[in-house]
Amino acid sequence: MNTFLRGSILLIAVAFAGECLEFFINMVLAKEIGAHGMGLYMSIMPFIFLVVVIASLELPISISKMIAEKEEKYHKSMLGHAFKFALYSTIAFSLAALAVFPAIPVFNHYHPILRWLLLALIPVISISSVARGYFMGIQQMGKIAAANFLRKFLQLVFLVYLYKWFDFTMEKALLVAICTLIGSELVILIYLMIAYFIQYQDIKKRKVHHHTEGKVVRKDLLAVSVPTTALRIFHALTAAVQPFLIKTALMHAGLTETMSTEQFGILTGVAFTIGFFPAFIAHSLLIILIPTVSEHYSKRNREALQSLLQKVLIFTFLYGVPAILLFSFEGERLTQLFFHSSDAEYYLQLLWPFFLFHYFITPMQAFLIGLGLVKDAFFHSVIATVVTFTMIYIMGAMPSLQMNGIILAMNSGALLLCLLHYATICKKIEMPMFFGRLFNDYSRR
Repeated sequence: MNTFLRGSILLIAVAFAGECLEFFINMVLAKEIGAHGMGLYMSIMPFIFLVVVIASLELPISISKMIAEKEEKYHKSMLGHAFKFALYSTIAFSLAALAVFPAIPVFNHYHPILRWLLLALIPVISISSVARGYFMGIQQMGKIAAANFLRKFLQLVFLVYLYKWFDFTMEKALLVAICTLIGSELVILIYLMIAYFIQYQDIKKRKVHHHTEGKVVRKDLLAVSVPTTALRIFHALTAAVQPFLIKTALMHAGLTETMSTEQFGILTGVAFTIGFFPAFIAHSLLIILIPTVSEHYSKRNREALQSLLQKVLIFTFLYGVPAILLFSFEGERLTQLFFHSSDAEYYLQLLWPFFLFHYFITPMQAFLIGLGLVKDAFFHSVIATVVTFTMIYIMGAMPSLQMNGIILAMNSGALLLCLLHYATICKKIEMPMFFGRLFNDYSRR
């Protein structure tokens, strides 16, 4: 547990620093490429994110789970097979991208070289995913934290330096912004591979090594990677559909297209930005929980899993509740950091259940992955999304509710997803669901 705590604190601290760097990156971009350029930049980011998801095939998660579950004597053989798998998938995805990218109309609004930059990103992400997964699996979170911090730090340094010493047109300035993003990933690949090969040489020095069948390794990787990648792609697609659904519902409620777009912008651009800021803690927990839960589950250590879940829930409660109280009492000051809007303050305060439940959902998703219940996590997300989207369309279209109905739907969907995750985890690790008994058991220890 000491390793878990040290890793958690390190990742949370670095994630907070990374969020601050991201804020400065957006400030530099806003100044250099303007509102229109920022619009184009933010428009292409979901597509870049999709390329990253597909190229990585969620190998960091599947490899970390596999490494955590197996003894060290199997690591050398498994990593060899994992690198071959990553190489084959890189070739397959690159060939598919060569065929698909020229036909994608979104590239028509950007510099022609952008297609080739994203094509070059595929092997960078795929190969670095193996090293990330290995360090996560052996719980060397210092290297993961360093990579996460360096990526944003280098991007900021590249941006400041290039924009200071060179003059660009808006189109080229936008291309430079994307180049710095990909360039920082390339540097991180070099860093991770150097660290990986140093560690790998140490593994080779050990005399006892056991061979693992490549077919078995590929099966284990795909068993986690395929449903996890499907889950990430599903989230990306629903995130793309949600804006149109919300604006359509608001227009059916009587708002004009301009008004509905404005309300959606306030909801996501201000309320979501503030409300999801503390979620960097939840995402840090996710990274370290997957190998930790996998290791305990492989050893059938039910008591350790129950204790870990209790500690994670209590910790999430201890930072989540103060966060939403801050949103409630200081909502006006927080939203005015962006621009003055009484609607933004109201939405932020009304969305407190949505944010709080998501702080719990992220680490519980890590539990599901570690317990081998990735498919359950995917089906839970599908169920919660269907319910949420249905409620958004029905309640958001009511003239008496409008955005209130949409927020109520989002709060309900988050609650449903949280309960589905929690009930499934409790059933798997044979722990009672009632919170009162959970906290009473914890207080006796």
